[in-house]
Amino acid sequence: MSRPGRIVTVTPNPALDMTWHVDSLSVGESHRVGTGRARAGGKGLNVARVAAQQGADVVAITTCGGSTGAEFAAQLRSSGIPHLLVPVDPPTRRSVAIVDAATGDATVLNERGSDPGPAGWRALLDATTDAAASAAVLVVSGSLPPDAPGRLVPELVGIAAARGIPSIVDTSGAALVSAARAGATVLKPNRAELVEATGIDDPVAAARTLLAHGTRLILLSLGANGMLAVTRDDDPLHARLPEVLAGNPTGAGDAAVAAASVLLAQGVEDPASLLRAAVAWSAAAVLEPIAGEISPAHVEFAERIDVVPLSKTSPLTEAR
Repeated sequence: MSRPGRIVTVTPNPALDMTWHVDSLSVGESHRVGTGRARAGGKGLNVARVAAQQGADVVAITTCGGSTGAEFAAQLRSSGIPHLLVPVDPPTRRSVAIVDAATGDATVLNERGSDPGPAGWRALLDATTDAAASAAVLVVSGSLPPDAPGRLVPELVGIAAARGIPSIVDTSGAALVSAARAGATVLKPNRAELVEATGIDDPVAAARTLLAHGTRLILLSLGANGMLAVTRDDDPLHARLPEVLAGNPTGAGDAAVAAASVLLAQGVEDPASLLRAAVAWSAAAVLEPIAGEISPAHVEFAERIDVVPLSKTSPLTEAR
């Protein structure tokens, strides 16, 4: 039954993530903090980290450029995560997170990034094509820099389709719609991203518009209210932990994608199973101080999560 295989993640817009922790964040005031932590980041890299932490075979593909790119590359090498770096001209962007110990909240500033141009995108696509030859799942995760070509995400999804392997896409805006039209196997938006991409306020109706294009499953994040699994025909499923966890939610969505990718690499396609694992790993990520890691509590969380038809619960009203 098991079909373990390699998970290939693609991060089109990586970042050098810098994190500082403060006792209490006061807007407009100066703060003394301990030494910050720099890490090679980006949603696809966080997915790869979490999956690798759980024993999966992964390779992370991303771009790298400029002086920040040099530090980014050094951090990625030190992480031990198998990776392929595609050299580009623009500098790798930066992301700054300030974690407030008093509230557990994280304030994040993300640079938008720069378009590496046609040659850079072609090199990324070529690297992905080569890696997909030995892959079981392809994950495309994160934002796109301004002026990125609209065909980029569909071409990445097409690489997976040509190999006959599932693809998971976690992005936003027009790229989310184009991924659906390209037939991505799983999409994982949050509620705000889904509304933005479709212009439809009702999340289930919005999800079904994407499913109509060819996507098989929408894993829809609802934050503290859990997650939905929406398919074309069946009643959507809802799952959440009984309690709300305090912590850093910045890597929760990446952990959910990692969970889905690990199960798909094993040949598990049941929406309820994917949803349960995604919620458990997402919750376990909140307990960790930085994105790209999950607590061992995910095992216990999975045992306590109820997966029920949406018609028997009301998370959408609560999530507003």
